[in-house]
Amino acid sequence: MYLNIQKGAIFVADSHYNEKKPEFLIFLKKLVNKEISTTQLFLMGDMFDFISGESKYFIKRNQELIDIINKLSTSMQIVYFEGNHDYNMKSLFKNILVIPREEQPLCGKFQDRSVEIAHGDIFTPWHYNLYCSIIRNHFLLTFLNFIDFNNLISKKIYYSLIEKNICSKMDNFDEFALKRLNNYKSEIVIEGHFHQGKSFINNNQLYVNIPSLCCDKKYFILEEEFRGENL
Repeated sequence: MYLNIQKGAIFVADSHYNEKKPEFLIFLKKLVNKEISTTQLFLMGDMFDFISGESKYFIKRNQELIDIINKLSTSMQIVYFEGNHDYNMKSLFKNILVIPREEQPLCGKFQDRSVEIAHGDIFTPWHYNLYCSIIRNHFLLTFLNFIDFNNLISKKIYYSLIEKNICSKMDNFDEFALKRLNNYKSEIVIEGHFHQGKSFINNNQLYVNIPSLCCDKKYFILEEEFRGENL
């Protein structure tokens, strides 16, 4: 798949939405009210603290956001990159381009420059890849949902994640970004996942790490270059 990225596209990442991190809901309501405007929206993964297409408990908890995203998809193009906290999402977002981990990076073009976009948890060791394939297994998740009596499993996951501190900055971002660029060939590389909200240039390659919405209260707009906007 190859995508043309529009001028004014908005990129949002890693909101990890839950009752203590409301930023994603605030952002979506601003889109509905047209306080924020775009024709192309990239949701870069880990938008929910946890959700999958099989998890009835988490779908119910997040139904308001799911409904708003589906409503917005009738007036703008939405591309959803599955992360390590949100996967098997196609059944929830039928009018949205959902990009699972195994189909990332997504290749595209912005003006005359080549672009690759991913959540960021790719190009990883084999044991992490194995873990990812296991936790995304539809039959396993369906079985776990079936035995989740009184939502005990789901609630344990929810309340363990809600207390997790995910906001920290790297001391060696440039070195890290250079290593990430070694996995890509495009002129612009866009990732979430790492919660840094920084960019790095090496020769003719630009690496952009989209900030965590819940940590930095920011999203990025792509015009002639990336511009951060406060929520």
